[in-house]
Amino acid sequence: MSSTRHRLIQAALELFMTQGVGATTTRKIAELAEVNEVTLFRQFGNKQGLLLAVVEESMAFDRLGAVLQDASSANNPEQVLQAYGEQCLAALEQVPGLVRAVIGESEEFSQEQRQGLGQKLAILNGAVAQYLAKAIAQTQGEAGLPPQRLASLLNGTIVGHAVLALISDLPEQQRSRDDFLHDLVQCLGVAPLPASPAQTEAAPVMLDLPAHLVHDVLGQAKRSSIQDYALAYVLFAAGLTPVDTVGLERSHVFSDAHQLVLNVGMRQVPVNQWILGKRYGSYTANPLVRWLKSRKDKNAAVFLNAAEQPMGVAEVEERWQAWLTGLNGWGGALPTVVQARQTWCIDMLLRGMSVENLSLLTGLDAVQLQPLANRAKALVAIAEATRLDRKPSSPI
Repeated sequence: MSSTRHRLIQAALELFMTQGVGATTTRKIAELAEVNEVTLFRQFGNKQGLLLAVVEESMAFDRLGAVLQDASSANNPEQVLQAYGEQCLAALEQVPGLVRAVIGESEEFSQEQRQGLGQKLAILNGAVAQYLAKAIAQTQGEAGLPPQRLASLLNGTIVGHAVLALISDLPEQQRSRDDFLHDLVQCLGVAPLPASPAQTEAAPVMLDLPAHLVHDVLGQAKRSSIQDYALAYVLFAAGLTPVDTVGLERSHVFSDAHQLVLNVGMRQVPVNQWILGKRYGSYTANPLVRWLKSRKDKNAAVFLNAAEQPMGVAEVEERWQAWLTGLNGWGGALPTVVQARQTWCIDMLLRGMSVENLSLLTGLDAVQLQPLANRAKALVAIAEATRLDRKPSSPI
């Protein structure tokens, strides 16, 4: 499935990379995308608006934030932040022409376009700040700067390093990337978390949530509001992270009688009708579609806060905590919102999806998916052992 918006972004990316931004006209982009040039202007306003959309999608803000979401249980913040920095630099280096173009044409951007790019950066800063707050609380208790300012410092330095590397040939830029990231993370002062007694005993980590608890959460969300129900639905039916959800726009949702698909960054993710044995509507009539049809506003974002502005990552987590209120049977600590994605991934593996295909849908590599694959295998083994236990063994 390929929307008009997606075709225009892909066509612009191809032409910007091969011909340069200055030599690429909106007419050429529209012709390559096989759409009318007027449609391009309706979607993006002008070439600069399209350029910003290409940069936003190419840099994959959602995947960068997901690195920290998926690492929330890691006990070494230095390694997590270095891995995050590595992915940021890799994303910028994949589109050097676009980075130079944004710098060169920044004066042509409208206030609205600047705000759009700033909003994407704010989402990324929010994900980093949230991770830093948790890491600092478990290690030092406090830091010299607030987490939000530390996040801005980290992201600003990474972008600055990448830009200097692209536009100059200074000796400093020849340093090892690992050395640069190591020094940068050291400046933040976030030390590795001490191993807890439970960790030293290698206690098993429950990645997925049992079906009855998932359905309870969805029930709580449904009773809360039509938007809450839609938000919980995409978390469990599409395996989205909070960063994924806050970046969703109405134009990213595609539904017909055969499938419901979301454009998440540069990848497409299907939304399931069935969640752990229970059906939640059809592809054309489900919590997400009902929420969008109920909207009377003009805001492009799928999920809105109380001020009718795009919902932030922290607000998604607040909604998650609200859905857990009054629920029993968690068997210990309350689950985190990350476990919704893990539950979806494990369910997909149990249904027969390969790790390779799951990687395409999630943006996670094979190493990151390995614990989920192991958990899926363990569930298959438990089911087999239970099935065998129902058959009396033969006497020796």
